[in-house]
Amino acid sequence: MLEQTVHRAFSVAKSLNCDPHLGYRLSTYTLRFVSYLQSKNRYAMNIAYFKQLSGDDHCQISFRLNAERYNIDKVFNFNRSSAEQIDTSLERMRQNIEKELQKRHKRKKNKNNATPAPAQGPVELPPVQVNIGTREAKFTGITVAEMLARIGQNPDVFLTVLENEFRIVYNKPEVHALELPTSMMADFYVYPSKLELHFATRSKSDYRWYRGLPPVSTGEQIAWEEVGQEFTYLVPNRDVGYYLKFVCTPKSGDQTGPDAMKVTEQTVQAGPGQCPFEVRHLFTQQKLTGGQFRVVSYNLLADVYADSDYSRNVLFGYCVPYALELDYRKQLFVKELVGYQGDILCLQEVDAKVFALDLMPILQQNRFVGHYQAKCRVAEGLATFYDTEKFELVEKHGVIISDIMKDFPELWDQIKGNEPLVKRISHRSTALQVTLLQSKHDRDKHLLVANTHLYFHPDSDHIRLLQFGFAMLYVRRHYDRILCGDRLSADNLALLFCGDFNSVPECGIYKLMMDRFVGPDMPDWQSNELEAVQNVSLTQPFQMGSACGCPKFTNYTLGFTECIDYIFYQTSLLRVLPDVVPMPSEEELTIYEAIPSPVFPSDHIALVANLEWTRCDE
Repeated sequence: MLEQTVHRAFSVAKSLNCDPHLGYRLSTYTLRFVSYLQSKNRYAMNIAYFKQLSGDDHCQISFRLNAERYNIDKVFNFNRSSAEQIDTSLERMRQNIEKELQKRHKRKKNKNNATPAPAQGPVELPPVQVNIGTREAKFTGITVAEMLARIGQNPDVFLTVLENEFRIVYNKPEVHALELPTSMMADFYVYPSKLELHFATRSKSDYRWYRGLPPVSTGEQIAWEEVGQEFTYLVPNRDVGYYLKFVCTPKSGDQTGPDAMKVTEQTVQAGPGQCPFEVRHLFTQQKLTGGQFRVVSYNLLADVYADSDYSRNVLFGYCVPYALELDYRKQLFVKELVGYQGDILCLQEVDAKVFALDLMPILQQNRFVGHYQAKCRVAEGLATFYDTEKFELVEKHGVIISDIMKDFPELWDQIKGNEPLVKRISHRSTALQVTLLQSKHDRDKHLLVANTHLYFHPDSDHIRLLQFGFAMLYVRRHYDRILCGDRLSADNLALLFCGDFNSVPECGIYKLMMDRFVGPDMPDWQSNELEAVQNVSLTQPFQMGSACGCPKFTNYTLGFTECIDYIFYQTSLLRVLPDVVPMPSEEELTIYEAIPSPVFPSDHIALVANLEWTRCDE
């Protein structure tokens, strides 16, 4: 049916000599309608599905009542309180079913009155009976919760409606929601943009991908060819012009639920050609081994900042609109991240939905585990991932810097009297993550990984420097606690601090990390005259270096081109390997004037550094 209806859409457009896009639009609407029919057919006619989600005090009941004798084929859905008496629930169900039967009976009777009388009169409606129980006894005088407990203990429980008997299946694995992306390009990964499972797990469920060409002649059906059996599918160039179909079989333990299927509304399109990050991938074709590890820090450009009139027309006005769409950009940055073969990923400007629906499932498939810290008042934040074959998580923390300032009176007391300054810094939603990882290669070695994205405003060098000062105090507190509580030696606990610091090398943050001191004469303190910071010095105890040095730029737009991203590392314990992953050239960045562009998914460039522990005798 699916193939035939899609074919008809194309045939109609062709026969009418219409715009070829009409065929596509007709097929799109047809696919949506067929998806509705398929979702209806997911309900087997002899099964009633009962489910109760964890923490929910209601039971959801769904079944398909197909009784041709009474002119009805309908999926009924009921939502009943667990505390309700089962007799009350059954009566409410009975009333709804009876109302639907009467409506359909009346419609059929009116139709018969408008045409010659049939040989036999219309079927009169019988009394509607709705019961639940075993074949030996009906359930009565108990609550819905008690009924569910009995169903869990006895699989031979049935729902009876009219003369139809439904076997009750309780908390069957199911696909609750399934969507595919609107953009799919050859040579990039495709995966569901949304997949919600009930009573099933992604790791246990089965997946299948199929490809099929649009029908071109009368009577032709789409011939689906299986091409993949994983959650993700790396689309080859030969799939250009094909529809893709995704099938999920939800599973949990020994339980298997009904298949759910989705067909893409568009065909696979050609990709943008080789992206500059794929040239960088030539230097990261293999995972590092032993005690060596690769660190990636990357600002992904949150959709909230890319998807606005100001972004499209002013900030990134040079970028073609489709390259700013999230469904397009995430294909690029997902492939880019996977191709770096990293061990630690520190990401900034990560949309909450991108973390949950894109990064988590894709990176988990590549052995990564991550945690997320949202900013307050903004739907984006930080994400830190680590390779579970290289590291083991010891602890993780996430804070909003403005929430922790009063916890450090040694700095807070020096600025609290400056009302304009306090008001501004207190309203910032800047986040900070701290992750303690233990090396699986050498169990004595631990990494304390910090990740942040500091305030962006041009007149706010003083705000950023203060934010970083508080962040370093927070990191130092955890560092000292870990050394004391876990009985680690200082030789086995190294600091990494990654992020988008929105600060060029000439400013105070870089100086604080390199020189371990910033005095009251630092120009940053005077970046805003009304909020100027007076008589404040900052110190930090770690010997730090910049693993990628100071590139000419890590952010490249028409309005701003500077180095503002860094991977800071503790030079007394770690060293940078000589195998450097080169930055893109300026020629590559300006192919489309600036970034983001069709081949760069962000306005930032990913930093990639290869590190290893130094030996004690060095």
